Amino acid sequence: MHDPTRPSADRRETTPRQRRRRTAQVVVALLALVGMLATAVLALAPIALAAPANAATPQGTPVQATGGDQAPLLTAPDAGVVDGDASLVIIGTSGLTWQDVTPENAPTLYEAGLSGAIANLVVRSVRPTTCPADGWLALSSGARAADLQWNQRTTDSSTLTCRLLQQPTGESVPGWADYEAAASTSSYASHLGLFGDEVAAAGLQATAIGPGAAIALATSDGTLPGGGEPLAGSAEAVTQQVITATTDSEVVVVDAGSIQTHIVPQSVVADSAQGAGTTDGESQSADEGAGAPSALPTEQVALTPPEDVEAYRAEQVAQLDARVAAILEGTAHLDDATIMIASLADAGSTSAPAMQVLITHGEPFVAGGAPLRDALLVTSSTRQDGYVLATDLLPAALDSLQLRPLATASSAALVGAAPRAVEQGEASGTVRIATLQDDEVHAQAQRPLVAPFYLLLVIANVTLYAVVAFGLSQPARNRVARAVARWLRLDHMQPAEGRPRVLRALRTVSVALAAVPVSTMLANLLPWWRLASPALGLALTTAAFVAAVTLIALATPWRDRILAPMGVVGGITALTYAVDIVTGASLQLSAVMGVPVLVAGRFYGFNNTAFSIFASATILTLIAVTNPLVRAGRRLLAAAIIAVVGLVATFLIGSPTIGADFGGPPAIVPAFLLLVLLAAGVRLTWPRILLVLAAAVAAVTAFAMADYLRPEDERSHLGRFVETVLDGGAWDVVARKLEANLRILANNRPLTILAITGVALVVLLLARPLRSAINAPRGGKFGWLSSGAPLSQMGQVAPMLRPGLLALAVCLGIGFLVNDSGIAIPAYGVTLAVPLLLAACANWMLTLDPERPTEQVEGSGPADAQSSGTSGKSE
Repeated sequence: MHDPTRPSADRRETTPRQRRRRTAQVVVALLALVGMLATAVLALAPIALAAPANAATPQGTPVQATGGDQAPLLTAPDAGVVDGDASLVIIGTSGLTWQDVTPENAPTLYEAGLSGAIANLVVRSVRPTTCPADGWLALSSGARAADLQWNQRTTDSSTLTCRLLQQPTGESVPGWADYEAAASTSSYASHLGLFGDEVAAAGLQATAIGPGAAIALATSDGTLPGGGEPLAGSAEAVTQQVITATTDSEVVVVDAGSIQTHIVPQSVVADSAQGAGTTDGESQSADEGAGAPSALPTEQVALTPPEDVEAYRAEQVAQLDARVAAILEGTAHLDDATIMIASLADAGSTSAPAMQVLITHGEPFVAGGAPLRDALLVTSSTRQDGYVLATDLLPAALDSLQLRPLATASSAALVGAAPRAVEQGEASGTVRIATLQDDEVHAQAQRPLVAPFYLLLVIANVTLYAVVAFGLSQPARNRVARAVARWLRLDHMQPAEGRPRVLRALRTVSVALAAVPVSTMLANLLPWWRLASPALGLALTTAAFVAAVTLIALATPWRDRILAPMGVVGGITALTYAVDIVTGASLQLSAVMGVPVLVAGRFYGFNNTAFSIFASATILTLIAVTNPLVRAGRRLLAAAIIAVVGLVATFLIGSPTIGADFGGPPAIVPAFLLLVLLAAGVRLTWPRILLVLAAAVAAVTAFAMADYLRPEDERSHLGRFVETVLDGGAWDVVARKLEANLRILANNRPLTILAITGVALVVLLLARPLRSAINAPRGGKFGWLSSGAPLSQMGQVAPMLRPGLLALAVCLGIGFLVNDSGIAIPAYGVTLAVPLLLAACANWMLTLDPERPTEQVEGSGPADAQSSGTSGKSE
């Protein structure tokens, strides 16, 4: 049978008109290639992120505590108080979320939050649950780090808890050898001690108060010049201790303690505070230095869960608030300092991961920025107001101290960027805090729903495939077919009578299933997470959008056109993702198929899920849009449309200021170029295929270099990768991506394992029946649905279907190879493409006349009369 996607092979009888036509086709393909490269070059002058407007008003009235006899906070210096030297004060804790910060239970922190620049701090480190040591190490290194190696982890699914930190008794930080061992086996290339090294290299005096502060300010050899000191006991003593430290030092870091989900015996707490942890009953001497363990092994400690968890937590929060009040009173004499209050870790392994509190006051981290007051914080790592990563804190500290560029390491050691204040219009401090609390509620509501959602999605897809493969093969030939016949009430009908009902049901179910991904995004337009049952709220909201998209796709004017449902669902999906990405990607945050903010992944642009769905939807839409043009012989126009859409999609995906997806251009550029060539009727040869691959490499190189040429603080991971390559660290990035792919399998995550299973079942369940239906003279087992016409005839009505599916396979295949967690990319594409392909098949079969399967049914439209005897409505 003639393949309408391939040009004639007879070159000896070509007319001058045919030769001109063929030349024009090649020119269009070359123009598409040039356009792809031009799109990448345009990124050399990207639209810079809008800089926040500086606050026009001076700093306001002092923040006052609202309860008890607590002293004024963050006040202007009194005349009788000695001037301080400290320019940066960091107060660290762990386990404190914005849900804990209320006027009643934490008045000091609440009042500081009302007038400060604040954010949710995402503390995800090497493991899903972040221990206090992990958080302090992130401040020390500016990268993800852990207290123990992965195979010795003390969190996640194990029964062990986070180890207690030890107060140094000399200059050596206990447990530093453990930290270095964990960093050496990690692919994050953490430069432990970077903060301390930079402070020491600049000749700045620093004071560490508490065991966590000692970790933060330790140098890379695990020593703390001058030693650290424990936090004093009484509030008055703490205040005087901080006054002394801020008078004598330029940098002061204070460990204010942590909030835990369990009760630790007081004897263990005392031993930890004295630096006297034991192992197997043998005492450890402080002289052992960096090799000393950081805590008593927790398997020897009886941890008691509190009887009233909420009351126990509230008590800890109140105690922490009182300590913070005493610390802030000790900073009241500083007039030009930057003060940061950060909860650096979760509340122990028995608690769920959570976003933590970040409050800043005073001078901006970067000179010329807006003062840190009455605002939300944003960073180029997230590009989302109110979201900051733990790895952004060290760049903030170094910028505040004007210690950039780095003196002791390459700038590639820092993966984050300093936050900046962003005004929120007329929003009050109460509204800002409520916004951060709502974001945390949203994240916590989404987290437990992800695995069940993907389980149901995969089950629904596999069920559809099984019904098509077995239930619709022939009426009543097997148990599945008989069950389907009873469900559709076909028991007492002749096949010809039940055929339209079966095909319409298949079309509706397939379109609805394909509408699920975009519906989960649109669901975030409504606050489903605020309901008493977030799962029910998400289900109802998603179902409503699925129904709306399905109704639009199957609207009367176009539902009977073969590829119309594919074009409508694909178009809505692609447009929704494009608009969301361009406007800041807010819909993706904590969407069930979007960005899980608690894992500190991609907060902006195209992550793997968004890329796979957007690319698949765009290609499927182009199949539907260009199909009637190719059928009408207007191949050049079809190729031009694909080229233009490809240019826009490539720019959106690869632009550092929009999509910032390093693995996107290598996958989507070859796919679009192949689709342009096939739409133009150009035969694929090896030289042309190699040219397509070279164009992909050129595009991604151009995007990465464009990002690298931007200012350091504005680079995305594209530019940072170039910097890493130039510094000789490319293998670490490659290893981390490979590790991410393998870890998905090793951890048996339901999302990916079930998705991969779904892909395998597509092949196993559909390959043989469809191959039989395509090649069988009378449609094989599906002949009763196709009126005896083989599925190969569909290619005559939809000549762009085969080239489009080839381009989609190339896109998903390359995306799988070049992306971390890329294993899931083909699965996401399949969940959209296969249902829409089934809907197209059902639509085509509905247009066939059972009495004359090779002819169109009455009323199919005049365009189909020109299809050389083929059947079905065109687009």
